Amino acid sequence: MTQYVVGVDFGTLSGRALVVRTDDGAEVATAVHEYRHGAVERTLPATGDPLPPHWALQIPSDWIDVLRTAVPQAVAAAGIDPGDVVGIATDFTACTFLPVLADGTPLCEVLPADRHAYPKLWKHHAAQGQADRINELAHSRQEPWISRYGGKLSSEWQLAKALQVLEEAPDVYARAERFIEAADWIVWQLAGVETRMVGLAGYKGVYQDGSYPSKAFLEALDPGFGDWVSKVDGPLAPLGGRAGGLTEQAAAWTGLPAGIAVAVGNVDAHVTAPAAKAVEPGQLVAIMGTSTCHVMSGAELREVPGMCGVVQDGIIPGLWGFEAGQSGVGDIFGWYVETLLSGGLSHDELTERAAAQKPGEHGLVALDWHNGNRSVLVDHGLSGVIVGQTLHTRPEDVYRALVEATAFGTRTIVETLESSGVPVVEFIAAGGLLRNRFLMQIYADVLRRPISIIGSEQGPALGSAMHAAVAAGVYPDIRAAAEAMGKVSRAVYVPDSAAADVYDRLYAEYVTLHDYFGRGTNDVLHRLRTLREEVAR
Repeated sequence: MTQYVVGVDFGTLSGRALVVRTDDGAEVATAVHEYRHGAVERTLPATGDPLPPHWALQIPSDWIDVLRTAVPQAVAAAGIDPGDVVGIATDFTACTFLPVLADGTPLCEVLPADRHAYPKLWKHHAAQGQADRINELAHSRQEPWISRYGGKLSSEWQLAKALQVLEEAPDVYARAERFIEAADWIVWQLAGVETRMVGLAGYKGVYQDGSYPSKAFLEALDPGFGDWVSKVDGPLAPLGGRAGGLTEQAAAWTGLPAGIAVAVGNVDAHVTAPAAKAVEPGQLVAIMGTSTCHVMSGAELREVPGMCGVVQDGIIPGLWGFEAGQSGVGDIFGWYVETLLSGGLSHDELTERAAAQKPGEHGLVALDWHNGNRSVLVDHGLSGVIVGQTLHTRPEDVYRALVEATAFGTRTIVETLESSGVPVVEFIAAGGLLRNRFLMQIYADVLRRPISIIGSEQGPALGSAMHAAVAAGVYPDIRAAAEAMGKVSRAVYVPDSAAADVYDRLYAEYVTLHDYFGRGTNDVLHRLRTLREEVAR
């Protein structure tokens, strides 16, 4: 009997369900559901109250709607018997984090007028002040775990977001009986059992070497924070593990048989690695979309400045998983086209004009910090910079400079990994930006290395489906599933040596600006952010 699995990818603005054949990874059908509320960044839907700067929330009912609509639509489009589906798995943006009651009820459904009761989306950057204090205290106390996060814990991660709730809404913090990653919460809704995936606890929750940060450290941050671990602690489940069987309620939502395997939750970027057959040390996968996440595995532990985290068994069992990222990539291009351009030029028109230029022709260099810097500076108080504009600068000049800036940001990450003893032997690209061949060639030229391409437009959903196959017992582990179901094309883009020579010169200027504005020589970007927040208040 032919067997199928379903992978569900929960993104920033929508969720996608993918039906996959287990024997060869064939993608049979897909369906997308746009979140009704999208990313909540300006006003709280329940009250209409404006949100402060740098806030980003989501609505849990939007996620359930994906299960109600996208999954049955994908199965219907596949034309298969739902009884032939043996497992379902999900992946999520992270850290997307929510307070809940003991039974998993989102606190925002109990306290809809309080913005702190809602899930804080990955790109919620309003906890930068808390992150700064966490980092300062961790270094002063010489906490051993801080080096696993490149020396700086991000404001995007659990600790900073939770501390913000405690300090700004202590009643909400006290009412929350549990805090949980959305990736783990959605599995709770599917299987009826609370689980915590080991990688999520490590990368986003500062779980290292068998424990979370100590009570003494937490109370030094705030006396009321000493109970934090009790709100997140619990048995940790491995990658590809079986969280439980699909509940009757979830079966009614999805149209799938009750009792089929539900895999442990995972991160959208992490599941993409095996989907691209990147299961060995040194294979870096860049998932390029609104943001970019860079994930790779290594045989040995190395401490790399500015990493989002390094976790044992975090991405591929038996290896150390390294994660880095850029908080804004496709979002930057979209912002430029939709917000700053008044000439009505589209992405395609700008790409065509920019592609006609030679490297360096526009005379610009930009910093890709429009949504802060995740790696390697780990500072979301930074902002974008463009240098070299004149009265002759055209829209396509700026567009190309922004594309190049994101490539320079990726090169910074690759060089930091390699200088720290983590060699990158293959660069594999995945995500929605693969459709822009102009952009991909710039990345190959800037990186001076070939770029392989994942063989699927739905990398996270395919990776989730592969984990579902493991949870269902179709394959013994994710390596075996990757061999049978993964897809990659090697060295699709190769660098042009002449262009790479020019980009070496532009990259040197990028590095100078990167360190000048990002490492404290000139703190103007932080001062401007502070001024904006003061005026907004």
